Formats: sequence, structure tokens, C-alpha cells
Amino acid sequence: MNKYNFIVDESSAGNRLDKYLANQFLSIKPEITRSKIQNFINKQQVLINNKIAISDSIKIKKDDDIVIEITYPQNQNLIAKKIDFEVIYEDKDLLVINKPAGLTVHPGAGNHDDTLVNGLLFSFGNDLSKISGDLRLGIVHRLDKDTTGLMIVAKNDLTHQLLSEMLKNRQIKRSYLAFIYGTLSPIRGTINKNIIRCRRNRLKMTICKTAGRVAITNYETQETFLEGFASLVECNLETGRTHQIRVHLESQKHSIIGDQLYNSCKKMLPKNSSLELINFLKNFTRQALHSYKIKFEHPISKKEISLQIPLPQDLQSLYDLLKNAE
Repeated sequence: MNKYNFIVDESSAGNRLDKYLANQFLSIKPEITRSKIQNFINKQQVLINNKIAISDSIKIKKDDDIVIEITYPQNQNLIAKKIDFEVIYEDKDLLVINKPAGLTVHPGAGNHDDTLVNGLLFSFGNDLSKISGDLRLGIVHRLDKDTTGLMIVAKNDLTHQLLSEMLKNRQIKRSYLAFIYGTLSPIRGTINKNIIRCRRNRLKMTICKTAGRVAITNYETQETFLEGFASLVECNLETGRTHQIRVHLESQKHSIIGDQLYNSCKKMLPKNSSLELINFLKNFTRQALHSYKIKFEHPISKKEISLQIPLPQDLQSLYDLLKNAE
């Protein structure tokens, strides 16, 4: 762990916290960019006068004592391991994969060997970008462990850097399908609510009106089932915050079916439901969320990449049971 300490001088007073820290690191550690600093703030690794900084947009004051603690993961033991995932698209600069449910994207506490990164290292070796470190080889954006679907992986640092800028500028269109309890009202719209890490449960994110990071999800209901017991909703991301769709839908009182973390809005099945559907939902223990479509301009060749994949088998089974129950 590296610890950095800064005392705000008069000329810097009034600046945003993230901008100030980015300027401080520019001369001593330029690889620590403003976006990385925002991530450190989001992970509560930045203190102002011995208190956790709750927002990257806080205006700093003269003589503020700012401490940032950066923990670098130990990656020397990262191993290549055969991991099952499907490559949907590949060229010399990038690939798009279909991540299965239950697969963690990169190594972390408690899981160092059975992740997508281990599998990428096995399949592609040194043909992956290293801009985010060895534990995140090629990873441009993440999906939660139990979320399935399309992910972009960069093969070189230039492609990775350009793709990251495209994500930041909302130039990569990502569409998800989610099975939720109930029916959203209105049936199509935009959820624009800031997201911040929950102080009471560090595993969760939560909505915050006065702090956090901007998060925008556009949604449209595709189908409803069992007189409104459940719905199939398409969600299109403008931003990509941790657990964004899951948190946003629960904030609208419509938890995703199967979600084990954000499940405060579960509904009881109608009394005449089939035993097969009852048992399926009882044993379905992962969020019914699938990244099914992605569209972007290739950062190098400039050609349009547009990919779409069907529901995985478990979600197709869920769809069929809900559809046939009507």
C-alpha cells in the first residue's frame, strides 16, 4: 500500500477534489488519472481531515489535509487456466466475449485462479492489454459475477485507452435484458439517480441524492407476464456504474428476479402458478440479467461493430415458464 498526503494551499482552494488530486499526481505519478482517482474516492480510499470523502466533486478548502491510500494487488502469482467462455468476435485489436454466469471477471480476495482473466491469459497469453495491470489484463469494462453476456476485451494498450475514452464519452451502446418483479410505470423511461457505495454494507451500492456518481439507465418494457407479476425489460446504459441496473431497478421498487443482494421488492407468485414455475423460481439464485447487445465504432479500423446474442439457457427457461404460465 502506498500512502500520499497533500495539504491544500491557497491557490488550490475551491477546486474539485478529483481535479486537485489529478493535478498533484501529474508530476509524481501521471498514470494515476482523474478517472482512477474518482474510483479511489468511490472505494472510500480518500480522506479529508481524517473523514472519508463521499464525492469526487467536493470543493476543497485551504489547509485541508488530504490522504489517499492506494493498494496495489499482488499479481505475481497469477496463473493461466482454461476457463469456458465463448468468443463472439475477434480481430488483432480486440475481442468480444460472452461471459457465462458464475464467472468472476478478475482476481480478487478469495478467488485468484478461477476468473475470466485467468482464462484470457490461458487463451491469449501476451496478446492482451496491460494498461490496467496484470490482474485486469484486457478488461475494458466488467460484468457482475452472475450477470451473463457481452464484454469487450482489448488486446493492446492503445485500443484499451481508446475504448475507455469511448465508454467515458458514452460512445459504446450496451443493452441488457432483465426479468423483474412487477411492471415499471411508465413502461419506458429513464432512471437518472446517483449511485454511491452503501456505508452499512460495503458489498452493496445505493442511491444518493446529494453525492455519489451520475448514473443513467434508459429502459423499455418488452413483455409482461402473469398479469403483471413479472416483466422482461430492456435496459440501455448511458453510464456504467457498479451494479447500476440492479440498483436502479430496485430503486423503482422492481427487483431483478433471482438477485440475492438487491431483493427487497420480491413478489409472491399467483396462487394458481404451476409447480414447475414455483420450483424454478425457488432454485433460481442469480440475477436474471443478460448483456445481449453491444454496438460501437472500432477504435482503430473505424468500422461499426454491432453484435447481439440470445438469452442463455437458464433465462430462456425462465422466459418459457413465465410465457406458458399465462
